[in-house]
Amino acid sequence: MADIFDNTILCRNCDIKMKKAEIIKNGFILRAVICPKCSGKIIHPTDEQEYNRFINLKNKEFRVKMRLVGNSYAVSIPKEIVSFIREQEKIMGDMVKLCFEEADKLSLNFGKINEIKKHRR
Repeated sequence: MADIFDNTILCRNCDIKMKKAEIIKNGFILRAVICPKCSGKIIHPTDEQEYNRFINLKNKEFRVKMRLVGNSYAVSIPKEIVSFIREQEKIMGDMVKLCFEEADKLSLNFGKINEIKKHRR
């Protein structure tokens, strides 16, 4: 299937060819085209749609139970979140990185260990 960004896109204000670029927002890499003259930008519609889906999930609060399983506790992760992560990563292993961030805050990282270290720097 052809991608709209494979074509030449002209700035509607300046009528000159826009240049391809990447914009990073909340860890997302969004494809875009930017006008070199007026700095007008257009974000790829598919990337913008996925980013908006992420924002909606991020703003949603989930209430889950903590259960005792053997000698450990388990917390269920809503399917909606796991499905979104799988779509973004395309592959997801069984292992996640769990970190104690603050006295009352844990974080789960689904990326590869090397990618997690790079992201934290």
